[in-house]
Amino acid sequence: MRDQALFDKIDLHLIRVLYTVLTERSVSRAALRLGMHQPAVSAALKRLRDLAGDPLLVRSGAGMVPTDAGLRMVEPASSILRAAEVLFTDARGFEPQTATNTFRIAASDYLDPQFLPQLVAQIKAQAPLTRIEIFPLSGQADYHANLAQGDVDVVVGNWQKAPDELHRGELFTDEVVCLVAKDHPAVRRGWSEEDWLAAEHIAPTPMHPGARGVIDEHLASLSLTRNITARCAHFGLIPAMVASSLLVMTTGRLFCERYLKVLPVKILDCPIAFPPLAYYQLWHERSHASAATKWLRGQVKSAAASLRAPSTTIGA
Repeated sequence: MRDQALFDKIDLHLIRVLYTVLTERSVSRAALRLGMHQPAVSAALKRLRDLAGDPLLVRSGAGMVPTDAGLRMVEPASSILRAAEVLFTDARGFEPQTATNTFRIAASDYLDPQFLPQLVAQIKAQAPLTRIEIFPLSGQADYHANLAQGDVDVVVGNWQKAPDELHRGELFTDEVVCLVAKDHPAVRRGWSEEDWLAAEHIAPTPMHPGARGVIDEHLASLSLTRNITARCAHFGLIPAMVASSLLVMTTGRLFCERYLKVLPVKILDCPIAFPPLAYYQLWHERSHASAATKWLRGQVKSAAASLRAPSTTIGA
């Protein structure tokens, strides 16, 4: 084999250090994530630099950035680590009670305020030794790249169209409704399409500049625009803002229903017909056959189904 001597000097632990240092862009943060002492990570990085003939990570201002060679190593290193995890977990099968996997889930908080707590409780009840990392979906998050590189196992949310190259499992559909304060004028007198469009709306902050959510995408297809006067990046805080203002929140019925008993709000039908909101989980081909991630996807589906009436849950 070419470079056999070099190959013999590389072990899985060294690849793990390489990947963590390059993605954290910090020796100290990498040490915390790896559960190692900083000098040990520094020593491993020195070995990696000697093997690569490249500094891999260099200082830039107050921080550090990977070199071009380092950037090229991120995806191969991730592939090696995920392949090793699949190799050994699938060889012995996935046993939830004894598994020590780390499950990484990226999810929006649009579904239901009880979804992620239910999912975490369910995973920990059945697989108590596993670790769980929950990541938000934001403008800075490239969920496709994160899935491809193995940084995330599944992504849960709702999009009008997901990338075709990702696997998709539908969780449930939900009716689009409006949440308003109990003393909102529309509660007493109702509203027309024109009234609704002119009302003051609150919407989530776009995931990136110029992006539109599923509500505004549908309105745009009808050549309509609503009057958005407030935006908030924290979806779970919006109902409280609605309760003390004339703002209108338009989203899924299930999400809104969770707040009826805790806030002075009411649910109104929307005067414009919207297609049902479809929620689903996405995963990459790289983890499609993994026993551990198959189990995780089953837990995601089960947690979502437990929050729905049987008639509204759809197969995945």
